[in-house]
Amino acid sequence: MKHLIDIRDLTQAEILELLDLADAIVADPAAYREVCRYKKLATLFFEPSTRTRLSFEAAMYELGGQVLGFSEAASSSAAKGESVADTIRVVSCYADIIAMRHPKEGAPLVGAMHAGVPIINAGDGGHNHPTQTLTDLMTIRREKGRLSDFTIGFCGDLKFGRTVHSLIAALSRCAGVRFVLVSPEELKLPSYIKKDILLEQGLPYEQTTDLHAVMPELDVLYMTRVQRERFFNEEDYLRLKDSYILTPEKLENAKAALSILHPLPRVNEIDAAIDDDPRACYFRQARNGKFVRMALILKLLELA
Repeated sequence: MKHLIDIRDLTQAEILELLDLADAIVADPAAYREVCRYKKLATLFFEPSTRTRLSFEAAMYELGGQVLGFSEAASSSAAKGESVADTIRVVSCYADIIAMRHPKEGAPLVGAMHAGVPIINAGDGGHNHPTQTLTDLMTIRREKGRLSDFTIGFCGDLKFGRTVHSLIAALSRCAGVRFVLVSPEELKLPSYIKKDILLEQGLPYEQTTDLHAVMPELDVLYMTRVQRERFFNEEDYLRLKDSYILTPEKLENAKAALSILHPLPRVNEIDAAIDDDPRACYFRQARNGKFVRMALILKLLELA
């Protein structure tokens, strides 16, 4: 039985296999239309989601499977005090595979310890979001034609941004990647990630508060929103929420081939005027999420 809780659960070869399969699905979706017939995916979302939940559901439907589950903790037995372990044990009786999002770090890992079917971590607190990372990797590879030899800037909430943490871990395995970390002092990358990944592996990185100064260096810009739900008080959120707003003017010194990614949802951090810029990849990125989740479901169910 294999689960996906952390992107590091996958070898680099397995990641490339998944991306290749996702590309094959993009090229010929009809070939995969009935592969999951009579299979059921349970989406257990204890935290709000639009893209992740709907892309999982769309992925399963497009594979010919079925979906059951809930979209908020209040509509599940968690509202009655049921433990994650018991929920997973029960749902394993009804579904062939489970996608789980939870506000508490480590909850999907607890679920995997009690599951009778594969568990996919669809985001746990400020910790990990491995399927978003696969989406990001697929997008970078499709936009750049490679997963090596580029400079990527992460901008915004690097402290609580689970998508940032997972993507840094994944890209640390790729040759020639340089990291530029742009954030307010209060939202800097956690020291344990910097120590365990960047410093431990001797990877080139730069920390700054000035996006404008580093913009000309970037091949990929990964924007993130300041996440209201991660803050302990409203005052700090309001002070930091508009720290970085990407506008057309701020792209004037950027590379013509820059790729702008964002895990979405966005609030104010990317001006809508940028949406028509060919460098804006975030809606293509959202579409890629469906295909990479289709590939992951197939792999975990051993159907591909």
